Amino acid sequence: MPTALWIAHVDVTDAEAYGRYAKEAGPAIAAHGGVFLARGGRYVQLEGNDRARNVVARFPSLEKAVECYNSPAYQAALAHAKGASIRDLMVVEEVE
Repeated sequence: MPTALWIAHVDVTDAEAYGRYAKEAGPAIAAHGGVFLARGGRYVQLEGNDRARNVVARFPSLEKAVECYNSPAYQAALAHAKGASIRDLMVVEEVE
């Protein structure tokens, strides 16, 4: 089964609330096998819409990533991000 990448592009509009999201989301992601590959580091926007924060996490499968997103722990964390950010989030299977 191929692994999957959780890719988020974010503009933070309320740093305090978003900080609470990040603090709670990390353990929820780890609990589902997610491992961060990039988390707010340097980047170069070459095309498309720019978002100041970019996050990539690898999960054991697309299903595990979606399970994480729908989990009570992640949804509780996500409540802090709603209204505190503008986000695009997708999960993409990696090639084997």
